[in-house]
Amino acid sequence: MAEPPPPPLPDFSQSVKLKYVKLGYQYLVNNFLVFLLVPVIVALTLELIHSNPHDLIHLWNSMQFTSLHILCSFFLIIYTLTFFLMSRPRPIYLVDYALFKPPRSFRVSFGGFMEHARIVLADEPKSVHFQMKILQRSGLGEETCIPPAMHFIPPRPTMQLAREEAELVIFSAMDSLFQKTGLKPKDVDILVLNCSLFSPTPSLTAMVINKYKMRSNIKSFNLSGMGCSAGLISVDLAKDLLQRYPNSNAVVISTEILTPNSYLGKERAMLLPNCLFRMGGAAILLSNRSADRRRAKYRLAHVVRTHKGADDRAYGCVAQEEDPEGHIGIKLNIDLMTIAGEALKSNITTIGPLVLPASEQLLFAFSLIRRKFFNSKSKPYIPDFKQAFEHFCIHAGGRAVIDELQKSLRLTNEQVEASRMTLHRFGNTSSSSLWYELSYIESKGRMKKGDRVWQIAFGSGFKCNSAVWKCNRTIKAPMDGPWADCIHKYPVYIPEVIKI
Repeated sequence: MAEPPPPPLPDFSQSVKLKYVKLGYQYLVNNFLVFLLVPVIVALTLELIHSNPHDLIHLWNSMQFTSLHILCSFFLIIYTLTFFLMSRPRPIYLVDYALFKPPRSFRVSFGGFMEHARIVLADEPKSVHFQMKILQRSGLGEETCIPPAMHFIPPRPTMQLAREEAELVIFSAMDSLFQKTGLKPKDVDILVLNCSLFSPTPSLTAMVINKYKMRSNIKSFNLSGMGCSAGLISVDLAKDLLQRYPNSNAVVISTEILTPNSYLGKERAMLLPNCLFRMGGAAILLSNRSADRRRAKYRLAHVVRTHKGADDRAYGCVAQEEDPEGHIGIKLNIDLMTIAGEALKSNITTIGPLVLPASEQLLFAFSLIRRKFFNSKSKPYIPDFKQAFEHFCIHAGGRAVIDELQKSLRLTNEQVEASRMTLHRFGNTSSSSLWYELSYIESKGRMKKGDRVWQIAFGSGFKCNSAVWKCNRTIKAPMDGPWADCIHKYPVYIPEVIKI
């Protein structure tokens, strides 16, 4: 009679006990200095307790300090403290921000979008069908908005209508920001505005200064052509300026003007932006004033910028071009996601040591050593960024972008919820999408004091930029803003393919 087979061994990789081993390892490594210093402090304390007061007095007298020694010591201490306080970076606070909410009359349903496409491209049924397939899998909903000029048949991409769109988006966000913060236009010290594809003369910053009659000595900067990650570039520029000028504030405006950028040709790689980009804009108030610390929502911890423009393939993967028929549009190359992945890898390699706990950094270092000296084919260790951040704002560039980052960073569905729902409700609003995502998290009442937020954006050139914020106070769910009338509906289920 054959013996019964031995019971199978447990799957140790899924063992609950291993989970506690890892937690214990993380706690030990992350608090290594504490474990090291506590015995030393306890030993010194016990030695002092058991010492005779006369022994301590004798020890002090034996040092033979003179008045000159004491005076020099005080001077050295004061000088060191002054140098430390003067040289350390000033904290940068995000006081508040405001977002543009398009009127309901600007909405473009799937049916309306496809009807326009069939009329504008009546002789190109393949191009119409291609746009329908993209829209079905885009992750966008039925309430995204495009400017009035694009509702015309055919669209009217005139300079006048583009300026009107810019005024509507930017002034609406600015008015809301002034109302929320109590800031007066003449109190603005620094103004930074980014808009990639619409750069008129006078500039958009001049338009804002003229509208609100700002001071003549305001420091203004207008950034163009820098893609969807330009919002974080603007924040970085404002941060550097605030480090230079004490007791100052900065207003950052991020938007993309769609009116002059509607592609009317038939090239597939240039039709994609038509299906994804929608109206949006954000105005953010930053400050280095200590008086704003208590009311500020966030404190800026890090900005990490990665530029892959030296590589020809990365440089040309997103570009504004003319097609063979002379129509201007944005061309997205087929290897865009591969290049984005390489840029992300470079970016997280830089930001990792700044934010990851010591336990994750050690595991990552061991992985590199193993791959370098022992087994080059072994899988690299992907750091667990969930230990460094409570919230993630991934640029809502499209469903593929969110899917790829979720997979690469091993994030849960809840951690990419803000990005998916922003794409569904507002579409790809370019550089302002990160702020709609942050507003979604706040509107859900999930932002608590001490929480850390990681904003990740990609842009032409090719760039991957990150910003890390730390929540300064628990934020109550706002009663106004772009999510106020619909946050109760979210999250919604988004099928892989939507039938049109």
